[in-house]
Amino acid sequence: MGIGTGMQFSHVKPEDTKFLPGGLRDFFLYRDLGVAVATNGKVIAHLVKANAPPEEGTGWHYHVCDFQIVVMTKGWARFFYDGVETLVEAGDVVHQRPGIVHYLFDYSPDMEYLEIVGPADFGTVPVKGPDVVIPPITPWK
Repeated sequence: MGIGTGMQFSHVKPEDTKFLPGGLRDFFLYRDLGVAVATNGKVIAHLVKANAPPEEGTGWHYHVCDFQIVVMTKGWARFFYDGVETLVEAGDVVHQRPGIVHYLFDYSPDMEYLEIVGPADFGTVPVKGPDVVIPPITPWK
């Protein structure tokens, strides 16, 4: 345990955890990086990757959290943030401010991103989004 922090050292190797279903979205797979346990629930970090072609995407929603960071490691994803279409590509880093209304509606078959959120048990609230036209999705081949 860290002195006075209630946190632990953690070192997760790729062979330690697998990509699994059962996360927030059925069309993604999630690889837990051990951070939620190590931080005693203060933060979660996981890798998220595409598991199925986009159909309707995530729908409009926001997260109940203190912070959320997405680091796109492979491929790309198309989001709306507060009604503005945004392409997030490999190498991009997005800080999704608390309460930002967003919608991930399209992504590449190789899409993978690192997501870091605090607290680990953050909530997701579906909402009616802005009045925008959702562009067609890119079909997978």
